[in-house]
Amino acid sequence: MSKLPVVSDSEMIKFLSKNGFSVLRQRGSHVSLYKKINGKSLLVIVPMKNEIKKGTMLSILKQSNISREKFLKYFG
Repeated sequence: MSKLPVVSDSEMIKFLSKNGFSVLRQRGSHVSLYKKINGKSLLVIVPMKNEIKKGTMLSILKQSNISREKFLKYFG
């Protein structure tokens, strides 16, 4: 598997937006994004950090149902 790139908060929000997510709100140092799929809502929280940690990034991808391969293709 390829190594995950270092991604900032704005890059992650842009990536999620291009994958159908919309910004719901920002509270403090976190941004909430949501997406409706088949009547169900997915909610993802992105911390406002210069660099998002690997574990947090993997958690965001899992919550958003976006594959690691799609993520790597976008940032690769």
